[in-house]
This record gives sequence, structure tokens and C-alpha cells, in this order.
Amino acid sequence: MDKSNIFKKKVAVAVLALIGLITTIKLGIIYYQANFNPYALPSFCSINEFIDCDGVAKTTESQFFGIPLALWGIFLYSFIFLMLFVDKLKKFRLLKFLEVFKNPLDYIASLGLIAFTISMILLCISLFEIKKLCVLCAVTYVLDLCIGLVATDFKNGAFIHSVKQSFVDFFDAIKVRKYLIAFSVVMLAAIAGFVYTNTSYILAPQVKNSLEFGEFIKAKHNKYKVSGNILGDENPKVVMYVYSDYQCPICRPHNIMIHKLAKELKGVQIVHKNLPLDMECNVYLTQPFHVGSCMEARYALAAEKQGKFWDMNTALFDKQPRTEEEVLKIAEKLDLDIDKLQEDANSIEISKKLNAEIKEANAKGFNGTPAVEIAGKKQIGISKYSEYKKWLIEKGATER
Repeated sequence: MDKSNIFKKKVAVAVLALIGLITTIKLGIIYYQANFNPYALPSFCSINEFIDCDGVAKTTESQFFGIPLALWGIFLYSFIFLMLFVDKLKKFRLLKFLEVFKNPLDYIASLGLIAFTISMILLCISLFEIKKLCVLCAVTYVLDLCIGLVATDFKNGAFIHSVKQSFVDFFDAIKVRKYLIAFSVVMLAAIAGFVYTNTSYILAPQVKNSLEFGEFIKAKHNKYKVSGNILGDENPKVVMYVYSDYQCPICRPHNIMIHKLAKELKGVQIVHKNLPLDMECNVYLTQPFHVGSCMEARYALAAEKQGKFWDMNTALFDKQPRTEEEVLKIAEKLDLDIDKLQEDANSIEISKKLNAEIKEANAKGFNGTPAVEIAGKKQIGISKYSEYKKWLIEKGATER
């Protein structure tokens, strides 16, 4: 291949790799916000139930060996950039080891092919298992294919030649003792790193949550649900207060968890308190967050006046409505008096009660959901089922 074509290919690959790097950095930010920031607003590419970058980022499939796929992408495009400038970089004494990379375009072509193949597997998982699509991920899939096609020399064996040449150069490199030692050290460090990330889940809290709360996260509906206004015993020995937001993602599995506790333990009553993270009614917020959760809280309190608080509570978590119209459709299926429900939901009485619960939560230092109080013991966030059970038994509850 003449120098002119090589230069054109490198420029084209550089542009594609730059787009890929910017895209994966953005994906990394979305991943962080989705999994580490409970107050993060939805990203621009979370449009609906199907096109939902945040939703994909929260799944266990958004990581590999405990490392976010976004970070793998950043590494891929950074390495491609390194290969583009390897001929110049290896002239520096400290970077002389880069001389082992003799045919950079072949490596880039091979990486593009491998990355695209993996991308197609991820796309299938996204479409058929997760049933959500990350549009930014889809952009990288196209970029991987384009990089592979651009870097490939179709007049000289195409992909087969690139893959073969990559293997030949690799084995030639490790024939040199110092490079074999260096490669071995890097591989051992990488394996140690993978073991750490894959066991600590320091970069993948959603995997840890799935392992610890899998029964509740994977449940499509609350099989422990009850009807009426009381969850647990009427004359309990211990009361568990739970502060929730109907749009809080982890509050849904938490709701199933507390229902299971009420089913398995005697002497326990669970009391729900509303803490919607919505500026419409929560005066302690400084920016919009779970818009609509105030409206849902009011309807749950209104359903309580008809003796069906927990019916509505579970339905709101299971169905995840986003509009008042959707909430009313749920109410109809629960055989609630719709006219009275609407009147109560928009009454001063319900508004005052909701405001009082929010004020109470703030006074206790609760600024996130779910939050729990058991006999003076307070906690923000979700705990293991076994831990809740242990706390309640310590305070007087017994197995049924």
C-alpha cells in the first residue's frame, strides 16, 4: 500500500476513533450517574422505555469482569490512537518498546473486526434480553465496523491477512526475552485487576445489588402484596417506618422486600411514609428530579381513605405510571371510587399530610430513598433482606 493511501486511512481512522472516544467518555459519565449518583437526572438519550441509555447502564450486562463497557471502549479507542502514532512515538528512548508494533493498521483492522463482533453480541443481548436500546452504544457499534473497514487492506488479503499478521507480530515480539517478561508482568497485573474488580464490584454496584437483592429486583410483580391499609400485625411489637418515592428505582424491589418481611415475621407492622423527590411538593429540593412523584404520593394517600393504601402502593411500584391518566387507570382496576379519589388527592387535607411526612423525613435527616427507621435505628438506602430481618427480630419480632 502506498504512503498516500496509508496517510488517508490513518486520518479517517483518527476521526472515527476520536468520535468513538468522545462517545465512550459520555457513556462513562452516563454509567457513573446511573449507578453512583442517586440524584442524577435522566440523560438526554433516555427517551422512553425502549430507547433508554440509563436503563441499559443500570443492568448487569453493562460491565465485563466488573469493568464498565464504557471503560473498555475508552481503552479501545485510546489504543487505536496509540497505534496511529506508534511510528513516531517509538523513536523516543522511553517508548522504544513500541517497536514491536510493526504493522499498526493490521492491528487496528483486527481490533475493529473483534470489537464489531462483540458489539453484535451486545446488541442481541440489548434487544432480546434487556429489551432496551442504548443509542450511544449503537453509535460505537457502527464506528467499530467503519474503523475495521477503513483500516483493512482489501487488496492484500483483507481481514484474514490483518488477523494473521497481528498474530505473527505478537509471537515475534514475545520471542524477545525482555518483551516476554514485560508481557507476562502486564498480564499478571491485568488478571489481578480483573479478579479485584470482578469480586469487589467497586466499579459495578449494580452487579452487587443483583447478587444481594436478585429475588426482589428480578420480580415482575409483588407476590407478597396485601390489600388494605395495614401491612403486618395490627398490634405490633416493633414498627418499621419506610420512606419511599414511587419513581425511585430501588424503592420498587425494596417494597417487595418489606412485604416479604411482613409475611414471614410476627409482631411487625410496616408503616409507609412518603418522601417524593419532586420539587412540586418537596421544598427541600433545589432542582427537578422525580417529576410526578408528588402526584403519585397524593393518590396513594387518597386511596388510603378508601381502605386500599397498600393496593395502590404496590400497583404504583409495579406499573410505574408517569401521568395522572395512567394512575387513574390503575385506580379503576383496583375498584376505587375515581371521583372521590381525585377529589381527595387534590384536597388540602392530603396536601397537608404529604407535606408533614416530607417535613418529618427531613427532620430525621432523610434526603434520599428508600430510608428506614426501626426502633430509632435509621438508614438511608437498601439493606439485605437478612439484615432487616435480624434487626426486627432483635426488637421483638418472631418467625411466623
